[in-house]
Amino acid sequence: MNHKISLIGAPTDIGAGSRGASMGPEALRVANITSVLQSHGLEVLDKGNLSGPSNPWQPPVNGYRHLPEVTAWNRSLHDAVYTELQDGRMPIVLGGDHCLGIGSISAVARHCRDTGKKLRVLWLDAHADFNTNTLTPSGNIHGMPVACLCGFGPQELIEIGGHVPAISPKWVRQIGIRSVDEGEKRFVHEQNIEVFDMRYIDEMGMRSAMELALALMDSNTHLHVSFDVDFLDPDIAPGVGTTVRGGPTYREAQLCMEMIADTGRMGSLDVFELNPALDERNRTAEVAVDLIESLFGKSTLMRK
Repeated sequence: MNHKISLIGAPTDIGAGSRGASMGPEALRVANITSVLQSHGLEVLDKGNLSGPSNPWQPPVNGYRHLPEVTAWNRSLHDAVYTELQDGRMPIVLGGDHCLGIGSISAVARHCRDTGKKLRVLWLDAHADFNTNTLTPSGNIHGMPVACLCGFGPQELIEIGGHVPAISPKWVRQIGIRSVDEGEKRFVHEQNIEVFDMRYIDEMGMRSAMELALALMDSNTHLHVSFDVDFLDPDIAPGVGTTVRGGPTYREAQLCMEMIADTGRMGSLDVFELNPALDERNRTAEVAVDLIESLFGKSTLMRK
């Protein structure tokens, strides 16, 4: 795993249905993400925050809320992530809402095309985020990033990264899903996205889900982890705008992160949807940083 880390703040809630995720990057810094990563021998460079248009808080137009602003933020993030990857560093995106996954992952996919690497995307989330403007009940683009990355969305968003589609649905593994809109559910099945929902995890366990989600990777695979904090059960992570009960417990989430770390393949990371306005004394940010630490090798057990 790359030991040169770049933190990129993306302080916007432009794609979300509630305000506050724009404060997520600073909450993660307050939770000492830099020093925690440095304690594992990592070289951490905080690149500060990107800037972009403010949230106009307008209703949807043609099924999309704030499309011009969402496009501007994602183009900016694409360029920042791509630059760090070109420089041989691992980008960690501190969000911000999950619409930013479009810019981040399109940059990773572009880098993989440049370098001839295969891409695997782990989508840790309560939601499938596979809506379109005709399926969405809200028009909020944070419910659409996977669809946009797979080529189903407005031209402005699907063309970021210079290749349409940016990724194939076959490269995505979704973990922890438990809230999917009806039309979105059918669309996910049509595109054959591999989903390990909470029923699968209840029946088979997190270990089985992660073994399958991480299967068939090799030394030429770039693993991207897109971590939406609402992946976690709200009992341990209340600071998100879209809480859904029945998510992974703390130990299940730790196992998920530890098994990702065991592969040594993670090349980029997103942390999205942390909303300090809805949190309790920053404890969701602290849990998120704790789990991120596990992605970089912290283990709860002494192992040879």
